[in-house]
Amino acid sequence: MATYAIGDVQGCYSELMHLLDKIKFSETADTLWFTGDLVNRGSESLKVLHFVKNLPHAITVLGNHDLHLLALYYLKQPQNKSDTLTDILQASDCDELCHWLSQRPFLHYDKKLDYTLTHAGIYPDWDLTKAQMLAHEIETALQHGDKINLFNNMYGNEPSKWSDDLTGVDRLRFIINAFTRMRFVTDNNALELNYKGTIKDAPSHLIPWFQSAKRKTKSIPIIFGHWAALSGETLGVKNIYPLDTGCVWGNQLTCLCLENQTMIHFTSKSIP
Repeated sequence: MATYAIGDVQGCYSELMHLLDKIKFSETADTLWFTGDLVNRGSESLKVLHFVKNLPHAITVLGNHDLHLLALYYLKQPQNKSDTLTDILQASDCDELCHWLSQRPFLHYDKKLDYTLTHAGIYPDWDLTKAQMLAHEIETALQHGDKINLFNNMYGNEPSKWSDDLTGVDRLRFIINAFTRMRFVTDNNALELNYKGTIKDAPSHLIPWFQSAKRKTKSIPIIFGHWAALSGETLGVKNIYPLDTGCVWGNQLTCLCLENQTMIHFTSKSIP
């Protein structure tokens, strides 16, 4: 029995199957954790959703592309030119799939394995208890609140700095951005959501969230995806496990065995 955390799949169903073959995955014995962004950009998002939804032992957190799919579904809006979500939105079981996806968490913590899973990471000013509380808050808003209002107000980069005094849609938007879009912060831990590139090429005033000097989760192993530009960079940061290695861009799909910290890769270009 093993637990494998897998980076952003983004509709790359064939690559996922090859990776699972490589690790000799057993549906009955093993557990899969997914870093979110199961869908979009790749060509087989519907197959990915069906597969993950039907697994007996799987956990997936919500990513920004997953939320984008839900926004399109609930708001009945047209897709962006770069979206590849038509197969889901036109599927006979679209309602069931989107309801299932909307019930997924923003953060998963396993006390026994001592790993935390989120899509983009944990905002530096939050400790684990605070992050768990705020994840539950946004999960409750998504699952039981006004979804139309939530998705109508989800997009945007402000507010950039957390305050316990935030309320309403500003509060919900910040929590969503922190869990699903965060990469860099400033020296006072304000989110900078526009720059998406590598650390070495980043403007000098930007700091990767996990290198913030004031980060409150330095002792907690955190698994995350979202940041394909980290592929190949030597981070040298303890307890940080970035798993998005750009499969949808023709690079690798990566998984981490939590029991022995072994990384396994499948290169998407190797598919005949």
